[in-house]
Amino acid sequence: MTIKNEESSLMRKLTTLATAIVATSISASALAEKWDMPMAYAATNFHSEMGVVFADKVRDYTKGKIDITVHPGGSLFKGGEIKRAVQTGQAPIGERFMSAHANEAPLLGWDNLPFLATTYESNEKLWQIAKDRVNAQLADLNLVTLYTCPWPGQGFYFNKAVKSEADTQGVKFRSYNSATATFAKELGMLPVQVEAAELSQALATGVAESFISSGSTGYDRKVWEHLSHYYKVNAWHPRNYVMVNKGIWDNLDGSTKAAIQKAADETGAACAAKSAELANWYFEQLESNGMKVEDASPAFLKKLKEIGQIMQADWLKSVGADGQAIIDEYNKM
Repeated sequence: MTIKNEESSLMRKLTTLATAIVATSISASALAEKWDMPMAYAATNFHSEMGVVFADKVRDYTKGKIDITVHPGGSLFKGGEIKRAVQTGQAPIGERFMSAHANEAPLLGWDNLPFLATTYESNEKLWQIAKDRVNAQLADLNLVTLYTCPWPGQGFYFNKAVKSEADTQGVKFRSYNSATATFAKELGMLPVQVEAAELSQALATGVAESFISSGSTGYDRKVWEHLSHYYKVNAWHPRNYVMVNKGIWDNLDGSTKAAIQKAADETGAACAAKSAELANWYFEQLESNGMKVEDASPAFLKKLKEIGQIMQADWLKSVGADGQAIIDEYNKM
C-alpha cells in the first residue's frame, strides 16, 4: 500500500470515529431530560446559589441524564405559583417556602412555631421529627421533598424605633403566610400579602412598611433604602424545600433516583451550613448600610412570645394528633 493510500485509509478511520463520537454525543443529549427549576428568590440569595449547586450535582451524578436549569427570582413562575406548577407538571421541580403552603397542608407550618426551635441545631431536630408526617402530607399533594434548607432566625424590620406593641398599631406589614399574618394582627398591624420578588417595590411605594424575615432578605432587597431598624428576635428558622412532581419522580429508575437524592442530601447539608455561616454577616451588612440592628426590647419580646403561644395552640388545633405528636416528641429531647 502506498503512503498516499495509507493516509487515505487513516483519514477514513478518523472520520468514522469522529462521526461515531458526535452521534453518541447527540444521542446522549437527546436522551437527557430537561428540567426547568423555578425558584422564588434572587439569583444572589444563598438558596438560589445552592439550587445551582444542586443542578450541577444532579447533572454530574446522573451522567447528564437529568439536566436542570435554575430560574431564580420568580422569573419562570412567581413564588406563589411554584407549588401549583410542580403539582400539575408544568415544571417538574421547584423550590418554595415550606410554610407558604400551610393553609392547604397545615403540617407544613411546623417550622413557623414561634420560639419553639430557635437554633439551627434544634430546628434540625424538629425537622427530623416532623419530616415523615410532613412528607406524607406532601405526597397527597403529588409532591416529593428532595431537600430542605433553613433560613437564619427571623426578626422584625421597621422604619422607626419600636419598643412595644403601642408602636406597631396601624403599621402596614408584609406577610407571606398565615403565621406572619397572625403576628401582624395580634400586634395591631395591617397584613399585606407580598412576595419576596415584589418586596422592594412594596416598600418603595408604601404598600408595606414593615416585615419579619432574616437578615438575608434585608440584604438581598437593600431594605436600608426604605427602612431604618432591624430587631433581632430569632422567632424561628423557616425552611425552603426543593420539591419534585411525584408522578415524574415515581417514573424514574432506581439508579437515577439514588443519584438525584445523593445530590439533594449533599446540597441540603451545604445549604444549612451556608445559612449559619451568613447569619451574623447579614447583620453586619445591614449596619454598614446605615440600619440600626438591635435586640428587641424586653416588653416587645414578651408580647411576641405571648403571641407565639397563641399561634402554637392554633396550629395544634388545625393539625390534630400528628402535630401534637411532633411537639411531644420534640419536648422529650
